[in-house]
Amino acid sequence: MENTNNLIEKVLSYKTWSDKRKIDTLLEHDCSMYTNLGSDSTKTEILETKKNSRAIYRAIGKIDKKQGESYLWQMDK
Repeated sequence: MENTNNLIEKVLSYKTWSDKRKIDTLLEHDCSMYTNLGSDSTKTEILETKKNSRAIYRAIGKIDKKQGESYLWQMDK
């Protein structure tokens, strides 16, 4: 979680990056987390990934409220 929080803070602090680039970077990290899960992943690892994913979607909501809310809604569905 600490690694994800650091990434989120770092990406959100970039002034020269466009909003699209920030969102793309956050989504790439989200994708990477889920890609690294496997059939041998523990319940704790899966829950931690979902928790990190939710944090990423909240960060995306700070950049683009509608898009962030859409991701969170889909996650809760």
